[in-house]
Amino acid sequence: MLEHVHNHINSELQQNTKTDTIFILAAILLNLIALAVNSGMAEESRDKDNLLTVMFLFVLLILVVNIVVIFGLLKGKQTRKKLLNGLIQMYKDEGVDKYYDSSLMTNYSTRYNLFIMVVVFTGVIAVIVPFILR
Repeated sequence: MLEHVHNHINSELQQNTKTDTIFILAAILLNLIALAVNSGMAEESRDKDNLLTVMFLFVLLILVVNIVVIFGLLKGKQTRKKLLNGLIQMYKDEGVDKYYDSSLMTNYSTRYNLFIMVVVFTGVIAVIVPFILR
């Protein structure tokens, strides 16, 4: 039974990683696409109000997607912490905890914070640059 629980926790951790990767890549890709589109429209929008409206709609999309991604990453961070705490407790119960360095928990937390920073900064750039070009 213990092996089954161990495999299940590892499976959940793998799924958590895949989900986080999708969140991060989707946000960065959207931010870069929105940056390119809005930057292209910024030049033409000086005389056309409808293009400025479209730019603001892209900004709204960027904000919504980035907020969803940030909340998703925060939940992923919490999930990973809970799963790893369970795994560490299982290792302690079995007397094999010395093979898992619990300081990895801090490294995972730092990694999540860095991912969130990348998403936030690409989003900020995607919003600000087109309006500077305008």
